[in-house]
Amino acid sequence: MGTGAVRSRHNPHTTTAPAGTGIPDEGLIIKEVDTFPMTDAQSSARASARTETPMAGVVHVRHRHDTHFTVVGNHLAQHLHLSAVAIGIGVYIQSLPDGALVGIKDLTRRFREGEIAIARALKELEAAGYLERRRVRCAGGRMATLTSWYEHPEHRERCAASAPRPRRRPPTNPARRHAGPAPALADRPSAPQAPPVGPADRPVGPADRPVDLVKRRRPVDTPLPPIDQATDRTAVDLLAGLRRRDPRLLLSERDVQILAPDVRAWLDRGVGPVQLARTLGGELPMGVIARPARLLAYRLREWLPPALPTQPLERPEQQRGRPPLPFQTCDGCERAFRAAAPGRCRDCRTALSAAGPAA
Repeated sequence: MGTGAVRSRHNPHTTTAPAGTGIPDEGLIIKEVDTFPMTDAQSSARASARTETPMAGVVHVRHRHDTHFTVVGNHLAQHLHLSAVAIGIGVYIQSLPDGALVGIKDLTRRFREGEIAIARALKELEAAGYLERRRVRCAGGRMATLTSWYEHPEHRERCAASAPRPRRRPPTNPARRHAGPAPALADRPSAPQAPPVGPADRPVGPADRPVDLVKRRRPVDTPLPPIDQATDRTAVDLLAGLRRRDPRLLLSERDVQILAPDVRAWLDRGVGPVQLARTLGGELPMGVIARPARLLAYRLREWLPPALPTQPLERPEQQRGRPPLPFQTCDGCERAFRAAAPGRCRDCRTALSAAGPAA
């Protein structure tokens, strides 16, 4: 051990006499000998950057995952051109097992974002090469969407380049396959040659008809006859005013002309304009209504009520019935009972009739 100074624990800054000098000290002193600085292992290397705590930015608290984790490359997690929603949905899709449903409706039920935001994020992932959606036909003839997720876009390109191209086999004739060797040209019987047929003698088929290469245009809609303003003014005002109840029920002038006869049929069957407007504009679907005219046309056609009968089945007073009898107080037992006039209840009358003959 190298020589050093002896220090007191009471005051670490106070230096006492060196050991072996025999100089007495006052009080109890626990001596601690410091080694010589040159005997200690010194290192002039700078500490690693991983061990230093950064002054700003994020600090990672590491944890080793043994189960329930997903390996995601930085090319996706730190993509420069993908939005935050697209990166989040991409990480979520990569964490799912094969066969999981990742449609727009399924992702909307899982996340808070709407269908428009999720659809835009899926298009970003498709453009970046991570996602591929194809429409395929199932065995029963039903169309389905086949979704493929590539963990790295470069792997998708390598798979597409290394995939073997299917070879087309020439068609074979089964009857010719089992036949014997072909006879020589000299041994073959010559077939009778038919006289040449002129253009006038040949029948005209579908292939000989001239083909119209001009793109067929949609025929222009014929204008509708004008509406009788005096008769259908109520129907026109009702349809035009539906947008006051809901801005999504905005109709064009042509839609109003088409739907006015159906509205007139409801009015002719005794349905008032207020009740009809409440029926057409009530319980509408959530979200955007792309074609409000079709929705109203369906309701006017399918919800048309039957016509009212010419005469009611019963008179109004018969439907309401007679009013109940008023309450009366019994003169004998003072109980309440219903009767047209004051008197005694049924029990008191029965007791009086039974006691009369006995008396």
